[in-house]
Amino acid sequence: MRFGGLACLPVTVQRYFNLQRLSFARTWGGRSGPMAETLWTEAGGARGLKAPAQQNGDAGGDSRGERPLGRPEPAGPGVERVGEDEKQAAGSGEQAPAATPGPDKRKKRRGATRERVVPPPKKRRARVSFGDEHFAETSYYFEGGLRKVRPYYFDFQTYCKGRWVGHSLMHVFSTEFRAQPLAYYEAAVRARRLHLNEEPVQDLNIVLKDNDFLKNTVHRHEPPVTAEPIRLLAEDEDMVVVDKPSSIPVHPCGRFRHNTVIFILGKEHQLKELHPLHRLDRLTSGVLMFAKTAAVSERIHEQVRDRQLGKEYVCRVEGEFPAEEVTCKEPILVVSYKVGVCRVDTRGKPCETVFQRLSYNGHSSVVRCRPLTGRTHQIRVHLQFLGHPILNDPIYNSVAWGPSRGQGGHIPKTDEELLRDLVAEHQAKQNLDVLDLCEGDLSPALTDSTVPSSKLGKDHLEELAASTQKMDGADEVSLQDLDTVALAPGNAAETDVVNQEIDPLCAECRLVRQDPLPQDLVMFLHALCYKGPGFEYFSPMPAWAHDDWQED
Repeated sequence: MRFGGLACLPVTVQRYFNLQRLSFARTWGGRSGPMAETLWTEAGGARGLKAPAQQNGDAGGDSRGERPLGRPEPAGPGVERVGEDEKQAAGSGEQAPAATPGPDKRKKRRGATRERVVPPPKKRRARVSFGDEHFAETSYYFEGGLRKVRPYYFDFQTYCKGRWVGHSLMHVFSTEFRAQPLAYYEAAVRARRLHLNEEPVQDLNIVLKDNDFLKNTVHRHEPPVTAEPIRLLAEDEDMVVVDKPSSIPVHPCGRFRHNTVIFILGKEHQLKELHPLHRLDRLTSGVLMFAKTAAVSERIHEQVRDRQLGKEYVCRVEGEFPAEEVTCKEPILVVSYKVGVCRVDTRGKPCETVFQRLSYNGHSSVVRCRPLTGRTHQIRVHLQFLGHPILNDPIYNSVAWGPSRGQGGHIPKTDEELLRDLVAEHQAKQNLDVLDLCEGDLSPALTDSTVPSSKLGKDHLEELAASTQKMDGADEVSLQDLDTVALAPGNAAETDVVNQEIDPLCAECRLVRQDPLPQDLVMFLHALCYKGPGFEYFSPMPAWAHDDWQED
């Protein structure tokens, strides 16, 4: 008897093993009910994630049409989170099939039933690094002191979430993906941009099933970042240490993919398969360490857990910071993971930061910071609490916190009001990227005063699409003609990059955004030093931290 297969066992024994697998999946998944949710995952290019092809039969179910237990794995190359790897959910809660029918019976039943049956999700390797095809999706260019990414086609991929089961694609798009009008998704169907189980969607009224695999090809634009190069501070067989400029995120998140440290190191320095040993906020500059192997990564993370790592930051804050050493132990609570905002709160996690003033120029102070814990935005939140926020902190030195700007933890508004006001402030300035948000992330709870610029009516969409010409003098294209246009989704490596820069369906292509000034992308917080057993790495003091620096 071959281990791992149940077909050769008696029916009662198969049922026993299937019930055991079902019980384990429910316990492991930590959810009740027949369905479990899976999160959106991103994978670069059409080849980045191989999903199961749609089948016409019932993929091994018994005569009742039940499917074997399946648990989606994280996406393949290019798995990302607004931080790290995506979580995964347990699969269907249905009872597993009692027996697997022979080839003849399966073929006969497929011909007898015309119901669309979805195959179980295909397992894929987790933590697969980015490959050459991902780096080749697009290219960089430099303009006005900024690093820019040429627009490119990209596949968003996901398994059907539990709450979508039994609903049509039309319903899902109209209730959960409202950044675009339904006219956009109807045009996307005609342009073969939407795929269900690797087959082009023909009708948005199709009803979703558990384990359905969705793919949406979009025209992706990335915000610009500083053109300042990423300098290598040290490299050996174990580690790579760089001096990260402000404004560049460490890894893909939000609207950023190619304009990230991971992608720039891979594309311009051929440093691939790196393991980030710690993270810096996108607007924070300074020492950033990567391990070259999983073993080195685990060793360093053990040292982090054992509190063997020391780190120092330098920042410029408002006002005259006290001359004596100041220790802040206020607990920090995450107000919103989506918006990325924290505050001091007794319900928060314990934190400790030691501050020492280095200089004062009559208006602002340079302060050395030693965080003894590693909470999100710890230095920025503690400085805000002390009444000396970082001089140009776009979040914690904002009027949205009230007249005192959060000093002493005094915030005269609810968390919901605070988030709404922060989002409204950055939306008005067209810099939602500071919050790692895009228009599609804005729910009515976050904003009720403005309509995202990408929510255009069908008539306006058609008018703009018809007037949009492809590069190199191509003919004009309307929404009705999109199904005949060769848009070359997901294959930047084999497509003329110039031809990808204008897309008649893309709302971003029709927007005129003013580029930020390079100095607007710098926040005065810098990781000065990281040290641990056997290593110590320093980054040069930034210009704004010099004693003779004066604000413009």
